[in-house]
Amino acid sequence: MLSDVILGPNVLTLTIGSDIARGPNTPRPACRGYLHKRTQSGLIKGWRKRWFILTHDCCLYYYRHKRDEGRRRAVAAVKLEGAEVGPAVSLGKPFVFKCAPQSGNRVYFFCATSNQEMKRYGKNITRPHRVLLLKNHVWVDVTRHNSSLPPLAVKSPESLGLLHKVDINKDAWVQHYCILKDACLYLYSGIRATHAHSGIYLHGYTVKEQPFGSKKSTIVLKPPSDEFKTFFFCAENPNENKR
Repeated sequence: MLSDVILGPNVLTLTIGSDIARGPNTPRPACRGYLHKRTQSGLIKGWRKRWFILTHDCCLYYYRHKRDEGRRRAVAAVKLEGAEVGPAVSLGKPFVFKCAPQSGNRVYFFCATSNQEMKRYGKNITRPHRVLLLKNHVWVDVTRHNSSLPPLAVKSPESLGLLHKVDINKDAWVQHYCILKDACLYLYSGIRATHAHSGIYLHGYTVKEQPFGSKKSTIVLKPPSDEFKTFFFCAENPNENKR
């Protein structure tokens, strides 16, 4: 079904693997994992282990636990674009770095699990952020228009049918009615849905078939860069996967 995902106009290379339900310019987080955050407020002062997500717009979200991501609201979010970042060797712990945002007077202290991880956060916070120039592109407008249509109203799709997609949060395969057109995969709750509930830009992706979990044959969509997501789909039978 997905043999044509790399075709179509190559105009969205900055939005590979993004979800149009959340906006076209949202690749997966630049950094994600546990850090210890220094706190000087409340009854307990010291270091608290939290689950952090650094997005590509340089906003650092944190949760109490990894399992809270996608299920609960973040405890807080800190805008770190333009922040000054550097090691903090005076606190008596290894791999501690500090972040001083441009706005406000507060300085944040974080403790990583390794020197490599500390450098990775520092690099992603301080690097120049890509300017996404696709906001007013006509192709984006067409894609958004298509996502507002019922599946049978999308003109001349490359392929269509039922697919199961891995839902990481639910640890399960979820069925969708899918339409592939111009390297965008639109996902619907069913053939009678009034609009797509989400969609994925797949420009530049490669496709291969391989086992995954309990499935002997799945469609694996691999991105050209590690900063974007890998997607797993499965049709009703292996012959449908090949189509």
